[in-house]
Amino acid sequence: MTNRPREHQSFETFWPYYLQEHSKRATRNFHYVGTSLVVGIAIYAIVTTNWWLMLAMPLAGYFFAWLSHWRIERNRPATFTYPLWSLYADFKMWGMWLSGRLKPELQKAGVEDI
Repeated sequence: MTNRPREHQSFETFWPYYLQEHSKRATRNFHYVGTSLVVGIAIYAIVTTNWWLMLAMPLAGYFFAWLSHWRIERNRPATFTYPLWSLYADFKMWGMWLSGRLKPELQKAGVEDI
C-alpha cells in the first residue's frame, strides 16, 4: 500500500489529490456502486419512512470504497485523514461521472486511467 502524506488547507487542493488517490478506473467504479447504493437507500428510506435503513448507508458506501482501496488501488482511503472532504469529493466525483464531466478533471489531476 502506498500513502503519500500531504497537508491540504482547502478543498481546491484536496480535490486533485483525491482524484489521484482514485487513479484506477476500477477503484472509481467501485465507488460509483457504493455511492449509488447510498443514494438508493436514502431515497427508499424516505419513500417508505423506514428510517432504520439509513444505518445501511455508511455500510454500503464504505464497503465498496474501502474494498477498492485495499484490493485495487492499494492505498489508504483519504477518508481516514480527510473525512468530510472525502465524503464531499466522493459525491462530487459520482455526480461528475453521471453527468459526463469527470474526464477533464481526471486529466487536470494527472490521472491516466480514464
